[in-house]
Amino acid sequence: MSITLCGKTIGPVGFGLMFYNDCSVDDAVKLMKTAVDNGANCWNGATFYGPPDKNSLVFINAYFKKYPEDADKIVINIKGGVRIPTFVPDNSEENTRETIENCLRQLDGTHKIDVFECARVDPDVSIEDEMKTLVALVKEGKIGAIALSEVNANTIRRAHAIHPIVSVEVEVSLWSTNIFSNGVAATCAELGIPILAYSPLGHGMLAGKYKSHLDLAGSFVSHMPRFHQDAFEKNFELVKAITGVAERKGCTPAQIALGWLRALSGKNGNPVIIPIPGSSNEKRIVENMVDIKLTDEEMEEIQAVLDSFEVTGARYGGKQEQFLEG
Repeated sequence: MSITLCGKTIGPVGFGLMFYNDCSVDDAVKLMKTAVDNGANCWNGATFYGPPDKNSLVFINAYFKKYPEDADKIVINIKGGVRIPTFVPDNSEENTRETIENCLRQLDGTHKIDVFECARVDPDVSIEDEMKTLVALVKEGKIGAIALSEVNANTIRRAHAIHPIVSVEVEVSLWSTNIFSNGVAATCAELGIPILAYSPLGHGMLAGKYKSHLDLAGSFVSHMPRFHQDAFEKNFELVKAITGVAERKGCTPAQIALGWLRALSGKNGNPVIIPIPGSSNEKRIVENMVDIKLTDEEMEEIQAVLDSFEVTGARYGGKQEQFLEG
């Protein structure tokens, strides 16, 4: 199935540009090249992925200075609209415009912002006012198109009624399946809007990155409720079940998790779903792009696992939880 976004044909799996702070610019560029060479030409970045002097825009700038010939075949999706370091959303016109100008300054003409999205819904700014600002930025040529992130079905409808929404970014994975029951997937399918599935590997959990709670030491995910010790032990049962499917299939658990999303994409009333895994490991990137086709029987086996499993713990917890599905 051919997928088109912003007039460009994109691969069925995208690439997230959230590199760890110890990843150098040169190393990031190599990883980005590996991604695009393996078909991942929809890139998802953010102003807050890393410190201001080493965020997604810095890596994108460096990449296209080295590989300007790739510019026309890659779609750049950027999130912004949150205050650092509190991560509280601010989708006011002033902050949105300031964010866009900063992004354009960091890109320095190497690539345009194909798609921009506010990372969270601002409870103090209506979606209508947010869209008014973004539509003006499209007309001014500052951004190419508008997407949404962490929204509910009603917000999608309200925004799309004002101006076409080209994609909706939400968390979707084997342990975050709520879009299939809360109306988000159905609404996107009805309106013809693709979903960008962030954290499709459950922040590494579903890929088997963590074997025990001790492996989380120093990791940012250790603060998330699903990774707290009691929750980790319960949630690891899902990892073990998926690992069993992977062993019988002869592939990795990550490939099962991504293959499951690809099997759901555009079928049985679902919208197009584009997983956007990120990685700082070249081998993992290549593995993530392999098309593991799951049989109907394997999909049924996975569904049986999901039906019998209840995820323990909220996705983010604390103050950030209130800004989800806005």
